[in-house]
Amino acid sequence: MNLEYYYWYFKSAIPPKICDDIIKYGKSQQEQLALTGGFEKKIIEGEELTNKEIKDLSKKRKSNVVWMTDRWIYKEIQPYIHQANANAGWNFDWDWSESCQFTKYKLDQFYDWHCDSWHKPYDKPNDSNSHGKIRKLSVTLSLSDETEYEGGDFEFDFRCSDDGSNQPQVCKEIRPKGSIVVFPSFVWHRVKPVTSGTRYSLVIWNLGWPFK
Repeated sequence: MNLEYYYWYFKSAIPPKICDDIIKYGKSQQEQLALTGGFEKKIIEGEELTNKEIKDLSKKRKSNVVWMTDRWIYKEIQPYIHQANANAGWNFDWDWSESCQFTKYKLDQFYDWHCDSWHKPYDKPNDSNSHGKIRKLSVTLSLSDETEYEGGDFEFDFRCSDDGSNQPQVCKEIRPKGSIVVFPSFVWHRVKPVTSGTRYSLVIWNLGWPFK
């Protein structure tokens, strides 16, 4: 799918106090090891990861997460998702936001190249909010100030460069505290390793019926 805009951003949109409140709340909750698709499915089905699987996971992703479903957080962020969807001209139909993922990236932690959408819709007959739907819009909120960590660059790979080089593009707009970046969930991206400090972020995936 060719797009005019592959992401839309709002610099320092969320007030610092709200960012600090989210960090404080996240740090008060029990952390979990951040997973990727296949490993996450195994945990949901009640199985434990083997040592080899944990080692394999660490090659793809190293970070800790807390899941949040608090209404006050959605209230702060969802208006920007709607605005980005309109301003960028995507106009994707979506009607549900998944749980917020509060993520802590400490020294040497990262998340390698990935996209947030899957190859088929959710198969969750007992969850009417997500069953049969796909991730359409992803949003990342930077909770940390850019002076509080080094490294941890958020990069996009649009896979459509004119010269065919497919060079990653650093999303500098996300670094200021309270900044929001919204992008289609099929766009590839990564978080490079943090080299000092701690990077806190909040991610929300937003669902709708499959594209027609």
